[in-house]
Amino acid sequence: MIGQLEKQLDTFLKARPKLGQGVYIAKSATVLGDVTLSDYSSVWCNAVLRGDINRIVIGHHSNVQDNAVLHLADEYGCILGNYVTVGHNAIVHACTVQDEVLVGMGSVILDGAVVGAQSIIGARALVPQGAQIPPGSMVLGVPGKVVRALSAEERAAVKGWAEKYVGVAAYYLKQQINVAQSGSAGETPALPGQHPPGRI
Repeated sequence: MIGQLEKQLDTFLKARPKLGQGVYIAKSATVLGDVTLSDYSSVWCNAVLRGDINRIVIGHHSNVQDNAVLHLADEYGCILGNYVTVGHNAIVHACTVQDEVLVGMGSVILDGAVVGAQSIIGARALVPQGAQIPPGSMVLGVPGKVVRALSAEERAAVKGWAEKYVGVAAYYLKQQINVAQSGSAGETPALPGQHPPGRI
């Protein structure tokens, strides 16, 4: 068991995060191990993306807000699509979130769940293990349930929340405010100081 775990950690934890173009990572965020941050994505204050036992992939123009946690299971990575917004204090664990989804503040998505595109997970909702949320859904409650389908206007609006964070991150980068890391495509430059391999 220990030997297998060490092999797993060698594979994922020792990987260096991969950053796309225009990525913003706040100084107090932790991005560790096998993590891919695609173009114009952002990771905010005190958020944790721990790619130690599987992989984390964040799509382009997506954001992970303050104090959110993304982690993994042995059998499931954590995959976020494009234009996804993960709200403050959310926990996104070993699941798949498709394009243009709002994960509300303090909500939890558990192992093996799949959240369909252009959906909203309401604040403090709990999406159970293995749940399959259809595209265009509003999910509320504990356990989280689809309470209704979103209107065409609501579905279209989800992308706008992510686009706003792209603009905010671009300003932080331009002004060099609280910047731990900014990405250039294909590069993972070391930060000032001697950080151990695999950690940003």
